[in-house]
Amino acid sequence: MISNPPPSEAWRGRLLIVLAAVMWSMSGFFAKAPWFDGWPPESRGVLLAFFRSLFALLILVPLVRRPEFRLAMIPMTVCFALMVWSFMSAMVSIPAASVIWLQYLSPAWVMLGAVTILKDRVRGADVRMFLFCIAGVALILAMELRAGGNLLAIALAVLSGITFAGVVLTIRSMSDVDSAWLITLNHAATVLLLLPWAWSSHQTIQLSAYVALGAFGVIQMSIPYIVFARGLRRVNSAEASMLILIEPILVPIWVYLAWRHHPSYDAPQWWTLAGGGLIFVGLVQRYLPAVIRNTRRRFR
Repeated sequence: MISNPPPSEAWRGRLLIVLAAVMWSMSGFFAKAPWFDGWPPESRGVLLAFFRSLFALLILVPLVRRPEFRLAMIPMTVCFALMVWSFMSAMVSIPAASVIWLQYLSPAWVMLGAVTILKDRVRGADVRMFLFCIAGVALILAMELRAGGNLLAIALAVLSGITFAGVVLTIRSMSDVDSAWLITLNHAATVLLLLPWAWSSHQTIQLSAYVALGAFGVIQMSIPYIVFARGLRRVNSAEASMLILIEPILVPIWVYLAWRHHPSYDAPQWWTLAGGGLIFVGLVQRYLPAVIRNTRRRFR
């Protein structure tokens, strides 16, 4: 990453990160699509996670340059497989807004893991982020309990955030490893780990649905990682963390625009929006000051 990129390069980096976030935000559009109604709801999450990773590999494998093995790759791949399975299983069952905001608790879990495992120093902004995020998820869980919601799906969404934090922490310990190799290894492990369940529960769907699955893996998963990595060469990590908050905002919007007239459409409840708002505030107050400081420093 360039420490002080020229303005034109910095803006190009921002555009690339925004583009990656927009493509990532298509997860709900695909997960809620009626193209996969031929799959039973109880196994649809596994099948979506399996095929998304399978098709993502078609783009990622040719990008690998320096494959190697480290012990940290074992927990990384297990966390990644659990993350995509729990995320897609939750996305099938409850509103997309609930799932994406509960997964975006991951920075709070990363902070907790970094403090307890890596012995990082805690800052006031980290504590405030953690408190806001926990307040957001507590509100969502309390109201879901009161309303008799799908608590298993809520738990899976929280699990996706925890395992995402595990992926981040393990990748952080391997910063010198080829990033294309790491993400390729994660998807390959997901395919292998989910294969027994995907094989036993797979049912035939229309050919057009498999084309959609190909787009799911390529457009929503593999290409955004490539675009995001290129954007990070020109933008600092704090600013990138702010920009990707576009993703959880757009996820329910895409679902609403595409599938609001479909019988299975489930609109997010007010407590999901309020809880997501608390999580959003926590993340913004954590990363925005660093963005402002870097911007001021650049123009001095």
